Amino acid sequence: MGFRYCSLASGSSGNSHYLETPENKLLIDAGLSGKKIQEGLAHIGVDPKTLTGILVTHEHSDHIKGVGILSRRFNLPIYANQGTWEAMEDCLGKIKPENKKYFETEGTFILNDMSINPFGIHHDAKEPVGFCFYHDSKKVSFVTDTGHVCDKIKAKVKDSDILLIESNHDVNMLRMGSYPWLLKKRVESDYGHISNETAGNLIVDVCQTTRPIVLLGHLSKENNFPELAIQTVQNILRENKLVEGRDLQLLLAPRDEPTQVFEL
Repeated sequence: MGFRYCSLASGSSGNSHYLETPENKLLIDAGLSGKKIQEGLAHIGVDPKTLTGILVTHEHSDHIKGVGILSRRFNLPIYANQGTWEAMEDCLGKIKPENKKYFETEGTFILNDMSINPFGIHHDAKEPVGFCFYHDSKKVSFVTDTGHVCDKIKAKVKDSDILLIESNHDVNMLRMGSYPWLLKKRVESDYGHISNETAGNLIVDVCQTTRPIVLLGHLSKENNFPELAIQTVQNILRENKLVEGRDLQLLLAPRDEPTQVFEL
């Protein structure tokens, strides 16, 4: 078996993803209540007692809400970089010292049968990261909560077999919507969130040589809706001669329910 992957939830109200290899059962973020995450795991037949750890992208509450309780409940190690630990530790409650694990941004570390490369992204957090995971010649990549996509990010996620990317908002909906002006500026800034159009262009740039499964995630409830996100990206793919089913598989990661389990 290679990778098994499922998005348990992906949106501004909470994010958590499950990634499995023969020797790992990991959560990437736990931004829902412990109960909700356990329900999501049960939905895909995973006993939380068998988890091997939680990896954290950054300290915002929609990514860490359940981290502390799950670590205490199931004695799980938590993996984060120095900046994220400094920013989130007071929010997690008491964590066993042996469950506080550190990694270096832009470094690579080994966790059992998996190689993990955390890379810096552009968000208004202390030291936010995306991840690339490698196992058995396959690659799974995550990049959400970034205000823009630089060449370094493109190079990191290129040639992924599964790619979860942010498709947070429609620019017109954001600008015309009910958000306060300062919040609109934050979302649209270089340290906020990327739009449907930016997501589509990223896919074009990084999916030319593989036939990946691409999931659009972290959709805004107020400034986007699933059909619009998919349609916008599909239009960009067609304009660039990429064909769904031939060149890639395009799907959504819902805000509040698990996806199917993808296997590589």
